[in-house]
Amino acid sequence: MRKSRRVGAGLIVSALVLTGCSGSPAGTNVAQDTKAPLELWTRTTPGQAGEAATKRLAEAFEKASGFKVTVTAIFDDFETKLAQRAAQRDLPDIVLNDVAQLGTMKTQGLLREVDLSKLKNAPDVIEQGLNATKTPDGKQYGLPFSAQAAALLIRKDWREKLGQPVPQDWAGIVSLGKAFATQDPDGNGKNDTAGLVTTMSTKRGYASWYFSNFLWAAGGDFIAKQGDGKYKPAMSTPESVAAVQWFRDLACKDNVMQPGSVSMATPATNDLFEAGKGGMYVVASYLLSRFDKSLGKDKYEVVPMPKGAKNADVLAEGNGLYLMAGSPNQAGQDAFADFAISPEGQKIGMEGDAGPIVQLPINKKVDITQQRPDARWKTYNDIFTNSGHYVPSIPNWTPVRQDSADTISSLIADCKLDTKAELAKLDAKLAETLKQQGIASS
Repeated sequence: MRKSRRVGAGLIVSALVLTGCSGSPAGTNVAQDTKAPLELWTRTTPGQAGEAATKRLAEAFEKASGFKVTVTAIFDDFETKLAQRAAQRDLPDIVLNDVAQLGTMKTQGLLREVDLSKLKNAPDVIEQGLNATKTPDGKQYGLPFSAQAAALLIRKDWREKLGQPVPQDWAGIVSLGKAFATQDPDGNGKNDTAGLVTTMSTKRGYASWYFSNFLWAAGGDFIAKQGDGKYKPAMSTPESVAAVQWFRDLACKDNVMQPGSVSMATPATNDLFEAGKGGMYVVASYLLSRFDKSLGKDKYEVVPMPKGAKNADVLAEGNGLYLMAGSPNQAGQDAFADFAISPEGQKIGMEGDAGPIVQLPINKKVDITQQRPDARWKTYNDIFTNSGHYVPSIPNWTPVRQDSADTISSLIADCKLDTKAELAKLDAKLAETLKQQGIASS
């Protein structure tokens, strides 16, 4: 039944993908059926708490609206599998995925524009989130569903044992990191603990993701917006070079970073921190319940990132909600989107300690302190509000993130490389990327 309804939609989507005709009104000519079930894909681990939470949201929506929803959880190679479904002319109706994937999916013609006038809860969505889900032309091609920002997690028991203060600046990070790496904080008689756990793998651009928490605070940037609304590469500016050099020294000079960081994506660094092999970790709030169980809530503390040379900006991200092109049930898509951003939908997404799919609410009517009395959540919410920094909205952020991850990771892996020279090479690549996307400033 699903395939037969999708033929017309699939032809449109396929044509858009193949031609890159991103400006077309994708899916507007598809025959509509308000009884067609909605297929929702979410980027989370199958069988885990995130999938169960998404199913609870879908079930609540079904009861409230009468529309039917099936949930599919995928974590590994999510974007590849989505592209495969596009090639098969059978996209899901709704996708929950990183906000940073907006440009890529829009460029591929996979998305339908969101009509905010059809969503009664849209006026209550935080402006910061709405802006992050707009394409460069100012059109709304996604919605924020869950927000998050990074904080610094510190092994409190280790810090107090060694008589060290909470870092107030980047020098404090280095000082505490050295103490964790050299003063046997776990008392096993070996110097086998790292000062700072980092995610320096190039997979999905993880190294760029992690490093952004330091780059912006130092006054640097990956690309810089110019007066004409276009961009120039910015990784070889003095501010960016200084940020990279300081961060690189954590591995090459101060021996604060864990060995093998360049091969570690997030799952591996999560394991490392909870195994008691690292004293500090910059990460978002979604791991609190896991670390509370594995480490113990009393063993670690959550603090804002110390201010860098410019400010305390950290990566703001979270999940976006995307209405996929070619759906035969656009009314159902709109109804689900409105429910997901409503106070009721947000509160359902925040339920439970394990695997909440809404980390920080994007609806202004939802009070984080009422939903989660644990003060650490307010810390995260304050960080997001005051220092959250989204990546810029450009046609495709993926190559910027991947190229910068490749360079940052290589500089950590090989301490003999010349920092300025490698960053100059990176800027050359970024310049070509900006040119290809039509956003290079003259």
